[in-house]
Amino acid sequence: MTVLIAGGGIAGLTLGLTLHQIGVPFKVFEATRELKPMGVGINLQPNAVRELFDLGLEAELDTIGVRTQSLGFFSKLGNTIWEEPRGMEAGYAWPQFSVHRGELQMLLYRTLLDRAGPDVIETNARAVGWADTGTEAKLQLADGRHASGALVVAADGIHSALRAVEYPDEGAPIWDGRILWRATTRAPLFRGEGAMVMIGHDDLRFVSYPISTPDTDGLATLNWIAEKRFDPNQDFQREDWNRAVDVERFVAEFTDWRFDWIDVPALIRGAETVYEYPMVDRDPLPRWTFGRRTLMGDAAHPTYPVGSNGASQAILDARVMGAHVLTQGLTPKALHAYEAEMRPAATKIGMANRSGNGPDAVLQQVEALCGGAFDNIDSVIPRADLAAHAAKYKAISGFSIEALNARPRTIADGARLA
Repeated sequence: MTVLIAGGGIAGLTLGLTLHQIGVPFKVFEATRELKPMGVGINLQPNAVRELFDLGLEAELDTIGVRTQSLGFFSKLGNTIWEEPRGMEAGYAWPQFSVHRGELQMLLYRTLLDRAGPDVIETNARAVGWADTGTEAKLQLADGRHASGALVVAADGIHSALRAVEYPDEGAPIWDGRILWRATTRAPLFRGEGAMVMIGHDDLRFVSYPISTPDTDGLATLNWIAEKRFDPNQDFQREDWNRAVDVERFVAEFTDWRFDWIDVPALIRGAETVYEYPMVDRDPLPRWTFGRRTLMGDAAHPTYPVGSNGASQAILDARVMGAHVLTQGLTPKALHAYEAEMRPAATKIGMANRSGNGPDAVLQQVEALCGGAFDNIDSVIPRADLAAHAAKYKAISGFSIEALNARPRTIADGARLA
């Protein structure tokens, strides 16, 4: 009856909490020797926050994160292209959250240990292979051991070893030529509480938002991402995945990005440690499920960090999988039903992000039309068109306001597998 989960990230831990909620035994196998709060800021959309609230984590999310209240797009000259309310300010029944990825992972980890006990997670246990006998699934670990269960779920990230078993010729993640520099800086808030901003265009941009409330000195922890496009045919740091770099490597690109509401160079220079990442994804897969085995999260559908969907989609994967286990039992049918619901949506999101049709597409449109210089955005792009673009992406991503607010719970309160 046990479900074996390869990976103790946001996807695997949320699945563990979901299975515990519905009374299904499980075991998480995590590759690292010790879980630590790694990463930088991420956003959780209302559709994912709803699921975490249904897991009883509302108070805890308020402790570690910030309820996002607005999202704004600005040209490289600091001119306002489009601003909109977010979360409950926009009419959702649930908020959007900005939070440190590592703090969210550790919250899920602590909660899982508290609720299910320490034996449900084994660290220093890297998954390297899997198999299906027809009556049970098997997980192979790097130390030569094998575990058997009713189902195996690969939640082992964008470099998934289990995905590679099924798609051995896929190769490395696909780099699109952009490099991200990510960090946090202690600084005063800009544009009010819970404000998220995106500045620039396709070749050079800056994103920032708070992931803490201000302290007594008026300083909050601001997450930021600086991004530059290079020639995708060159091998710029493609061998490196996540490393600390000096800000002098890129800060000169943003020298003139000082506006009356934000000082981008000052934010960059104020960071203690800056990490460098390539902007990568993978091609959509034709299949996630293989009998009693399936992929989820970044192992199934890694996408560009556009539209704040990566962690949200992983959480939704876990909850939808749990819902189908309730109706289909611990069977291949449950996994196929999960894939049938989630794979088309994840593919649409990934392709929208890759093709430049994400919510930030308006930045490049304005750059192409006027170089970012305008007195009234309506003279460049009508506001009605901007609103329609924003609404279209919400619909693709599954968090249009009316549809989400009207949708019944993914897992009914008190539901347990018989």
